[in-house]
Amino acid sequence: MNLLTQEAIELLKSLIQTPSFSEEEDKTADLIADWLINHQVEVKRDRNNIWATNKHFEEGKPTLLLNSHHDTVKPNKAYTRDPFTATVENDRLYGLGSNDAGGCLVSLLATFVHFYDHQHLNYNLVIVASAEEENSGTNGLCSMLDIIPHIDVAVVGEPTQMHLAVAEKGLVVFDAVVTGTASHAAHPNDDNAIYNTIPVLEWFKNFAFAKASLVLGPVKMTVTQINAGVQHNAIPSQVELVIDVRVNDAYSNQEIADILTAESPCDSIIPRSLRLNSSSIPLDHDIVKAGIALGRETYGSPTLSDQAVLTCPSVKLGPGLSQRSHTADEFIYVSEIVEGIEIYREILENIL
Repeated sequence: MNLLTQEAIELLKSLIQTPSFSEEEDKTADLIADWLINHQVEVKRDRNNIWATNKHFEEGKPTLLLNSHHDTVKPNKAYTRDPFTATVENDRLYGLGSNDAGGCLVSLLATFVHFYDHQHLNYNLVIVASAEEENSGTNGLCSMLDIIPHIDVAVVGEPTQMHLAVAEKGLVVFDAVVTGTASHAAHPNDDNAIYNTIPVLEWFKNFAFAKASLVLGPVKMTVTQINAGVQHNAIPSQVELVIDVRVNDAYSNQEIADILTAESPCDSIIPRSLRLNSSSIPLDHDIVKAGIALGRETYGSPTLSDQAVLTCPSVKLGPGLSQRSHTADEFIYVSEIVEGIEIYREILENIL
């Protein structure tokens, strides 16, 4: 494993130095495929998603998915370093995508290679190095679920300091409209759409969904955008709102949409998509128990990942720290990757 770990770290350096913005991941897909091929893995590719199954895959066994993504956001203007230069200083490996989620990805790749040719496993293994996670794209992991074998449980690699995110909030974004009567600003108007929006905003601010989650807490609903009017002397006929709803595991996205359609005081409210659902894994699942036995903590995650497109139980687990994601001068500690590979291996040894 020591050699495999070092090879994984070198792969991460190469990935950092190869731009891979969402929908533009072809070059990093090449690197990942070549790395797996060099480790005698039979590799398959669909668009920019690289995937493989363990060598002794057996029909009839449950299947465990190992997944992380190789796309990145674009670097922000606060960077003081070249985001595409991988440098190591005092255990910190700097570079865009190092923490989110390159360290997780290469750790899972190393773990998969370690178990690749093991025989008589309790689970089949499938690994997917996916594209388009950062933009929730349609050609990422969601497009692979009809291509790869049926998945019974998944480990999704995102920076969690190798603690177990046993639940994750889903996301629904709504476009809402509050209407009124258009008129000249110089004349009286008791049906001003902007004024009509004031009680609507108060409703969104104060509304509470009835069901809270033991792990994820309450549903969080926030008005994040508002748009109305085109010039100073014209009262607009409508105000457009955008509402961000982070959904706990007590509701489906469809249930949230039904509630807001029935109860919100908007003239219209339409969800953009219902596919990014909340996710969770039972606390008595073997993967969770194996992680707890190693001293790892469990928690509920407010951030979205590729877990949102899975319908099977899943846990979010990986080296790195979520708060470093999308920050300037992003980095991951090399020692975090070393620890991550070791913990992944120990958890899988316990269940495989």
